[in-house]
Amino acid sequence: MVEPIQPITLPPATNAPQEGIWLQQSLHRWLDDEFIPEAVNASIAERAAQVYVRQRLEGENDLGSLVIALVTEMQGFDFSRSFFSEFAVANAVSELLLDSLGIDRCCGQ
Repeated sequence: MVEPIQPITLPPATNAPQEGIWLQQSLHRWLDDEFIPEAVNASIAERAAQVYVRQRLEGENDLGSLVIALVTEMQGFDFSRSFFSEFAVANAVSELLLDSLGIDRCCGQ
């Protein structure tokens, strides 16, 4: 029988605004590197970081819940000038957070 993937809980936020700055910069870099640098990438990264910071300030530490919040709230963003979607952005944020925690994201581990 296949074992369910265990939830990933982030450490409580001690400085959510600083986390947001890191996330905004890291996501912007990731967006630019993934395809081609586009001006809209800065706006995408800024909006995603705002959602993330608000969620963390509200006490959200569950990575899965953060990803769902990002998908939901980024649906209101106009992605028409971008190669990305709210799903790609939320997944990228998840990968960046996992990398920052030293969690291997390969092969469901």
